[in-house]
Amino acid sequence: MSNAYVRAPAPEESKQPAGLARLAYRFTELSEKWFPDAFVFVALALIVVVLANLATGANPMDIAHSFGTGFWTLIPFTMQMALVAITGYVVATSGPCTKLIARLASVPQSSRGAVAWVAAITMASSYLNWALSLVLGGLLVRAIARRTDIKVDYRAAGAAAYLGLGATWALGLSSSAAMLQANPASLPKAISDISGVIPLSQTIFLWQSIVMLLIIAAVAVTVAYYSAPEGNQIKTAEDMGCDVSETDTSAQKPARPGEWLEFNFILPALVVLLAAGYVYVELSTKGVMGTISNLNNYNFIFLMVGLLLHGNIRSFLTSVSKAVPTTAGVIIQFPFYASIAALLTQVPGSDGVTISHHISHLFVSIANIEIFPVVIGVYSAILGFLVPSGGGKWIIEAPYVLQTAKDLNAHMGWAIEVYNAAEALPNLINPFWMLPLLGVLGLRARDLVGFCFTQLIFAFPLVMFLLWVLAPSVTP
Repeated sequence: MSNAYVRAPAPEESKQPAGLARLAYRFTELSEKWFPDAFVFVALALIVVVLANLATGANPMDIAHSFGTGFWTLIPFTMQMALVAITGYVVATSGPCTKLIARLASVPQSSRGAVAWVAAITMASSYLNWALSLVLGGLLVRAIARRTDIKVDYRAAGAAAYLGLGATWALGLSSSAAMLQANPASLPKAISDISGVIPLSQTIFLWQSIVMLLIIAAVAVTVAYYSAPEGNQIKTAEDMGCDVSETDTSAQKPARPGEWLEFNFILPALVVLLAAGYVYVELSTKGVMGTISNLNNYNFIFLMVGLLLHGNIRSFLTSVSKAVPTTAGVIIQFPFYASIAALLTQVPGSDGVTISHHISHLFVSIANIEIFPVVIGVYSAILGFLVPSGGGKWIIEAPYVLQTAKDLNAHMGWAIEVYNAAEALPNLINPFWMLPLLGVLGLRARDLVGFCFTQLIFAFPLVMFLLWVLAPSVTP
């Protein structure tokens, strides 16, 4: 019998991507070839902003000074974001959470179903807290990647885990703009004089906002499903060279008497008991949302919960040491973004006006009551690419956006939701917010951006349409 017979490829192996999968595949090919490392991206953005400042007639020494002084202004936030990744990783790698994530990871029964499931879980969790969606999404992807019964594209699943930040977070309970406007103690006087306090019932809890959220999420899950590769186009975590193994410290035992306290539950329990007292005071005075909307409190609670769930100091520290490398991109790149924000908002040109003022006046000056939502939406999306900070950017935009809404007799709460919906869009292709997730996954921005750009193609026109079509139903 001849050995010349060669088995024909199975249907799944020979299947070529079609439809959205083909589009995402092409974008991914291009991004893998042409998309630079995230640090190159931020360096180029810095140069572009510097050149823009020079074009406005700004003093070169003022530009250099602003670059240096602005560099360190996000250090507290940088530490907060690093701790988002660390504390989330610590909690999720504890025994109880590992079992929960494993159960969630066992739900999908197909490759595309797994990607859609990650998208749904991530966006649902982002409604509660954007930081939770990053960590939970990343660790859910890792758990799914460990399954041997289905083969899932690690890049597509990773991009799905990012949809909480790129689609829905700003329409949820951790919306920086909505929370700022609802909190009179935090509201700057320059904004308060224009709008006063705007309660959450007039922003994220508007029925129009909830409808918009549900439609955006449904479309994002659909796009995630149909753009996920199948068959021989799939690249698994192993194909990408990523280690997705679990952290297991349960078998460790003290090797000498001095290590006894490291493996004992007593010290963690006492520390957590003290922390519980602080959390009780915060909840009593600020309520649940007021407590967890503070990123310091969020990280504090997660850190203490992680310590409690690990049950001993050795297991806790082992998990922390494995989490720290995931923060490298955050630590080195966030200061550069701080400088970019400073160059946009603090360096006046020859006319005494900053770049952010030029941009805002350009868009706001052409707005009327009919096209106001779309104009402000486009403006917010563009500025969001340069200043990737929901709360900080709202401080820049609010005086112009709210004053224009007031002059046009538009609903100020809806103006905030216009900002929120549009503000999330640039996150889809901006590596800034990807960094904690990339650290957890062990991927690069170029691995995800092709799938994210496919999402952006659908999300941008959809969001602009919803902002326009829902606006007439929101009356002041």
